[in-house]
Amino acid sequence: MRSIALLILLAHSLSISAQENSSKKDTLPAPYATKSSTNFCNVIGWKDAKPKAPEGLSVDVYSDGFENPRWTYVTPNGDVLVAESNSNHNFVEQVGATVMGAAKSNNLKHSADRITLLRDNDNDGKPDEKHTFLENLNQPFGMLVIGKWLYIGNTNAVIRFPYTPGETKISASAEKIVDLPAGEHNRHWTRNIITNADSSKIYIAVGSGSNVAEFGIENELLRANILEMNLDGSGLKVYASGLRNPVGMAWAPGTKTLWTAVNERDELGDELVPDYLTSVKPGGFYGWPYSYYGQHLDPRVKEMKPDLVKKAIVPDFSLGPHTASLGLAFYTAKAFPKKYHDGAFIAQHGSWNRSTLSGYKVIFVPFKNGKPSGKAEDFLSGFISDLKKNEVHGRPVGITILRDGSMLVTDDVTNTIWRVSAKK
Repeated sequence: MRSIALLILLAHSLSISAQENSSKKDTLPAPYATKSSTNFCNVIGWKDAKPKAPEGLSVDVYSDGFENPRWTYVTPNGDVLVAESNSNHNFVEQVGATVMGAAKSNNLKHSADRITLLRDNDNDGKPDEKHTFLENLNQPFGMLVIGKWLYIGNTNAVIRFPYTPGETKISASAEKIVDLPAGEHNRHWTRNIITNADSSKIYIAVGSGSNVAEFGIENELLRANILEMNLDGSGLKVYASGLRNPVGMAWAPGTKTLWTAVNERDELGDELVPDYLTSVKPGGFYGWPYSYYGQHLDPRVKEMKPDLVKKAIVPDFSLGPHTASLGLAFYTAKAFPKKYHDGAFIAQHGSWNRSTLSGYKVIFVPFKNGKPSGKAEDFLSGFISDLKKNEVHGRPVGITILRDGSMLVTDDVTNTIWRVSAKK
């Protein structure tokens, strides 16, 4: 009884601390205010339909025929690299889902483990060439060209290959730069990588291996973090921690501030916990697994760390609960209308843990002076076909801005890459 009373007192004091440390009004419901739902979507494909963009913009198929296209990257010479990969962990076992439901929503199957190269020779907005660029990888995701090297974020390591602009296939062996945590419990397997302005550092997004460290915090070493290292893998350190599943990363235009889109935890109810977009403070702690959105305690975590929770940073911008916000790109081009300049686009892969589907779209968050300056609005919609039947056409994942200012959006479950461009 005494330990329960102490926990209640701790929760009360941390709640007061959260209110004092944040100017934002706390509108989050209590844990389990609604029942946690397992509600997988049914992917029906596009047929004659396609996503919808705002007036003045067009949406067309850029390329298709992939096997789970997750992430794209534009090389210095304008080629587009496509990482084709999929989850290999036992998602069904971890969330208690039915095999049928999981298959419908997540397209669970063998991971292609390859990178495909697309080349648009005549700059007409559609690739003329398609090549298998790299094979036999291990759930590749993030890609990055620095100098004469192509870096790849495999689920278990950052590797690199010698790279020559213009080549259509790499046959050289990989050089391992640094090991990354993977193993049996690898629920969040993607490893995005980006560099800084002078290409002196690489930043690696590593999600948690579980929902809320249910397999033990000792299994979460170097997880739920953004890591920083030198180009040769030396100097590896935690840049920021407590980020359950950071995926998209980007530098806000005109600043030296890193931002990330984060998947928060599941199974606390329909409205918990909101995914978020946040600036990333070096050395900052963002709560996972002990707390969420600042000092909101997670009642499922048995071994609490009060001193650490007191330091938990409140994220900058809520993206809604269970939206599975993944891709992130700031718009630094000029082709789209001015309202989009310097703002953030975020791809929401969509919910499985909410009674009514959420996400399944690309949203836009306006920025001013390096910070969010208004409400999020739908940018690319139409992914949900029939909400009552839980039917969706597809699921967006990654966002890349091409050199001509158009946007690529990967749709992994329909094996399609969409291109959004300004109407001529």
